[in-house]
Amino acid sequence: MKSIKSAGVIGAGVIGSGWIARFLLNGIDVYVYDPSTEAPANVDKVVKNAERSYKKLLRSDLPKKGTLSFSSSVSEVARSAKLIIEAVPERLSAKQSVYDEIESSSNSEVIIASSTSGILPSDLQAQMSHPDRLLVAHPFNPVYLLPLVEMVGGEKTSKKVIEETSNILSVIGMFPLHIKKEIPAFIADRLLESVWREALWLVNDNVATTEEIDDAIRYGFGLRWAQMGLFETYRLAGGDAGMRHFISQFGPCLEWPWTHLTDVPEFTDELIDKVSNQSDLQSGQYSIDELMQKRDDNLVDFLKVLKNNRWGAGNILKDFDERLSNPKSKIEFSKLDLNSTFTHFRNKNSKRMG
Repeated sequence: MKSIKSAGVIGAGVIGSGWIARFLLNGIDVYVYDPSTEAPANVDKVVKNAERSYKKLLRSDLPKKGTLSFSSSVSEVARSAKLIIEAVPERLSAKQSVYDEIESSSNSEVIIASSTSGILPSDLQAQMSHPDRLLVAHPFNPVYLLPLVEMVGGEKTSKKVIEETSNILSVIGMFPLHIKKEIPAFIADRLLESVWREALWLVNDNVATTEEIDDAIRYGFGLRWAQMGLFETYRLAGGDAGMRHFISQFGPCLEWPWTHLTDVPEFTDELIDKVSNQSDLQSGQYSIDELMQKRDDNLVDFLKVLKNNRWGAGNILKDFDERLSNPKSKIEFSKLDLNSTFTHFRNKNSKRMG
């Protein structure tokens, strides 16, 4: 597996800071550019949260922490790193401006990975001199704990770049999910958006409060999704007859007019106030820092249980922990397609549990 000694991050918001923390705690030097004067303090807080979580999460010792350097420009970062994470706001022109500055200051071998949550990579790379070096690497918050990163290449992205980036991210404990077809918002956010849309309707129509909706998720199907996802959960619901029985039994209800998924509630001031006020009532007694630490503590314990049970995201954590304890060992990772990814983990689980 291929590792790197340094990485660059452009944009030190929530996602950018999460990337910085994951790189640093894997012994990788990180060069950062963010024009905000508050960026160093924000990054420091996220890194400390990550260190706190990793001490609870891992049995193995982490490598010596990488060096963090704040640069005065995008160009300075571009000259310092082989892999550059772009994590600037979701505006195509802003992202393309960053790529232009990177390309004018670095060699053609630099890899640019965008953390965009929905813009197509082909659109991102449209004005680049070396579009083959750009891909989407969309992570999930907190980046230092959640392993999933959706990898999407554009029309001109090199297969070698996808494979190389996948290897780099695997080494630092992530799960690169290669999405082979470009589609806005990719996979995970399209699923999340559908639930978010329906939840907004439930609040808008006074069916439920924000707390009641969150309770329906966290006390019920959210616990199943966390370790089995959607289809495997429903396969189990079909009993011994499996998915085919589940579809035959519950498939017809999909034709019933239950949801508002083809429509969006208007974001009136009234709806915005309702959602915001209910959310403040629900958890406003906690500071954002307190909520972040509680979220991380819960994720750490969930991941440790999955690791002990050799299931789902726990397999990624187990491989990562073993690699930290024996960095010279060669641990096999899944190939860069969904079918072999499934086969890889299915075989590992069957061997371990057999």
